Amino acid sequence: MKAKKTEIEHVIGGLTAYRTHIKRKKFTLLIASLIVVLFIIISVNVGASNLNPWRVFQTLIGGVDEKASIIIWRIRMPRVVAAIVAGAGLSVSGCVMQNNLKNPLASPSTLGIASAATFGANLAIIVFGAGTVMNTVGNSISINNPYLVTICAFACSMLATFVILGLAKLRSFSPEAIILAGVAISSIFSAGTTIIQYFAPDVKIAAAVFWTFGDLGRISWDEVKILSAVVLAALIYFSFKRWDYNALANGEETARSLGVNTGRIRFFGLLVSSLITAVSVSFLGMIGFIGLIGPQIMIRIVGADYRFLIPSSALMGAILLLAADTVARTIISPIVLPVGAITSLLGGPMFLYMLLKGSSEKR
Repeated sequence: MKAKKTEIEHVIGGLTAYRTHIKRKKFTLLIASLIVVLFIIISVNVGASNLNPWRVFQTLIGGVDEKASIIIWRIRMPRVVAAIVAGAGLSVSGCVMQNNLKNPLASPSTLGIASAATFGANLAIIVFGAGTVMNTVGNSISINNPYLVTICAFACSMLATFVILGLAKLRSFSPEAIILAGVAISSIFSAGTTIIQYFAPDVKIAAAVFWTFGDLGRISWDEVKILSAVVLAALIYFSFKRWDYNALANGEETARSLGVNTGRIRFFGLLVSSLITAVSVSFLGMIGFIGLIGPQIMIRIVGADYRFLIPSSALMGAILLLAADTVARTIISPIVLPVGAITSLLGGPMFLYMLLKGSSEKR
């Protein structure tokens, strides 16, 4: 009787510890959500136009200040929403890629998928005439046919994805070799982009180069809607597959023993991740390393439970891209730096740190 009572107490203690553990993860999600809200407020209030917070607040609740309304609703809010959506999408893409390929260094940037999407977008802009430079202040880029750019970017990103999957399956590449293959794929597509730009007219080169920089300021509300629809659908799909990703994280054989079709899960995971990357790149240009940094930060905080890692990675990606865009707009205001350069400055050291950490763990 005493042994049975001890066993019951042990089970109750385990359940209590589990509930406490889950509460901590939910609290982390709440804190991350509040940080996103904080950065939204900061991002909407900063910029070259000196709008005080009270004026911004009045405009947001329906004020009649026409100048402030144009600045906030046509310039600042689209880029803020785009930063949240694209950051969340790219970060979750990296999270799923790292799970599917069993490699913490996997992301749209490191696997060459972003470079492939960039090549496809350049192909659409230069060869198929989907982009021009408008004769306005700053010679801003205009994408005449964003759908064509997205299709070309998606096709090329999927080509890179299939090459990676083929190498991993046919040659039984190690996780490190897959990353090296991604570097090679990125180099090939970067060379193709350079060749296309070399033979292009000056105006189209300017359009492609300005587009490639990575800029949230060029996106319109129509494009935000398209990007939001793609990312939301992808997040819903990833959320439904969270248990499969948990099983896959414990090993291929374990996942199969639990009835998970690992080949299908991996294929569709990389397919949807590539779609997010393609749409983001086609509308915003090259934004690197969000898919690497976001999941790696959150996996150290909430662990490898994909019920919480997927939403927390989305929130961290939104925070990172919002913060990077805010820095890009304010560090040497009124000049706006390319946000892709800021994210690369953040991602480069993180990539080196992970390489060094992985090397030290093997010793």
